[in-house]
This record gives sequence, structure tokens and C-alpha cells, in this order.
Amino acid sequence: MATANPSVPARAESAADDNRPRSGVIHDNVRHTANFTVVGNHLAQHPKLSLLAIGLGLYVQSVRGGTSVDIKSLTARFKEGAVRISAALRELEAHGYLRRERKQAPDGRFVTRTVSCNDPRTRHRAATGTECPARPTGPAQPEATGPQRTPHPRRTAGRKALPAVPQPGCKVPGLLQAAVDLLTDLRRHDSRLLLSATDTAHLVPGVAAWLERDVLPSGVRHALTTNLPDEPLHRPAALLAHRLADKLPPPAPFRPTATATTPPAPVRHPVRNCDGCDRGFRAPETETHCRDCREARRPNPPRSSAFGTREEITADR
Repeated sequence: MATANPSVPARAESAADDNRPRSGVIHDNVRHTANFTVVGNHLAQHPKLSLLAIGLGLYVQSVRGGTSVDIKSLTARFKEGAVRISAALRELEAHGYLRRERKQAPDGRFVTRTVSCNDPRTRHRAATGTECPARPTGPAQPEATGPQRTPHPRRTAGRKALPAVPQPGCKVPGLLQAAVDLLTDLRRHDSRLLLSATDTAHLVPGVAAWLERDVLPSGVRHALTTNLPDEPLHRPAALLAHRLADKLPPPAPFRPTATATTPPAPVRHPVRNCDGCDRGFRAPETETHCRDCREARRPNPPRSSAFGTREEITADR
């Protein structure tokens, strides 16, 4: 028998083998047909996000709507601690993949709602006006948000414009949404204050200007709904617009100049989310946990009894 030629390859190399990389990762992929999530490479290969933040962002985008993604739920789901998960959530929030909005529940409590954005680049382009698709020339037309009806010429020709309303210094989406919720809730206090979508859009900046000046929603509602006339309101939006402009409070924070007889006003810290329980609280930027979590993290909390704490009993002795 002839001697085997050692220079001949054991098998013929296919074209697919020739195209595979000689080093690094080799993908052995199959096509998903069910139970999968489409995630952009801008998140999976983000150059500035940490590996934990990227993985957490992929998990948040893969779960169903309504799934709890607060710090407590994520800590119970994964082995990472609350501090690392909180830091990863702040990374995603800083790069636009998450938004945490505070909403007032029907019972009056404030809750935090987490909004996941699968491509924050589109929101950035919309905000900056770059890379927008070309629009057709001609007069600007409002966006269609529902069934369109042709207005009657007799109803629109002699209709006066609504009075001007104050404008907020910064149109934050959360502030504008709070103003919309407040206006749509007015009809629960007085059925005559049922507003159309057009009237609501006109009044939203005025309500946002009040909320921007540290006026609580209950204070704005009280200013708009008290001492209304007894007769029917033919155009309630005009009355509300007049009140928003006429009773506008001074800008906040309104601090008088400190003198020898007038003590300085206390500092009002912004609302922050606790890294331990995700509850909202007011504190300086150096504080990352609320008072309850700080007390729980203390190594030896003082024991209290009916006669006082241990330190107080020792001091009395």
C-alpha cells in the first residue's frame, strides 16, 4: 500500500470555514422565532456604560410592561447588591435609557414610575432638531391624534382667542404631564370644568408655571375652582386662563434679604430617590439614603425602653 501523504488536509475546508475569523469570538447563531427581544447595539456595545449597566438595561428592555424594576425588586432578582444596582440605574438614567418620574397616586401618595427607552438617540435628535426627516413645504399642520373633524365656519370665524397664560421657565416633560393631569381632573370637582383637548393644551403652560413656583397641585386646584360663578360657564377655559394669569404667585424660591432682625430662610433641598428603598426624600446631594435606611445601616442603634435610651439612662446615673 502507498504511504499516506501528510501534507493533504484531513478534510476539505468549506467556504464557510474560510470566512470565519482566525481569532476572537466565533458566533454559532440560530434564528429566534419566539420569546426574544430586539436590542440595539448602541446599548449592547455602549462605550461608556459599565458591564452591569448594559446587562441591567438589556434585562429591563426584555421584561413585560408593568414588571417591577425598582431597587428592591432587582436586588431580590439578582445577586448584586443594592448599591451596585442603584449605580447602574443612575448610569442608564444619565444616558437616557431610563427615566424615573414621580406621580401622585389617587390616595395622595407620590410614587416613582420607571420608563424604559430602547433608543434615546431618537429623543436626542428630536430635542436638538438634527437628522429630522424632510417635511413637505407649505403651512404647518397639527399632528393628528385622533379622528379629525372639519370645523364649522360659523363656529370658528367669530370665536375669540383664549387669554394668554404664563409660560414656565423650563418645559420639563414631568412638569407638563403633572399640569395635564391636574387640568383633566378639574371636572371631578366641578362638572362645568370639562375641557377640550385644545383648551387643555393652551392651559398646560400656565399650570406648569404655577407648579414651577413651588405651588402644590392642591393649591393650583383651589385657585382655579373656588368662588366660581353660579351661572353656567359658556367658556370655562377663558375663565381658567384669566385666573392663571391674574393670580400668578411670585417666582420660587422667594427669599427676602437676610438682615439683623430677619433670619435667613431655610434651604429647600431637591427631591432624591433613596439608594436603599427607592423612596423619595429631600436631602443634600451628599446623602444617598433616607433617614429610615440610615438608621437601619447604623452598626449599633441605641436601644429604647419605657424609661428612655441606654445613653439617657447612663447620663442620669
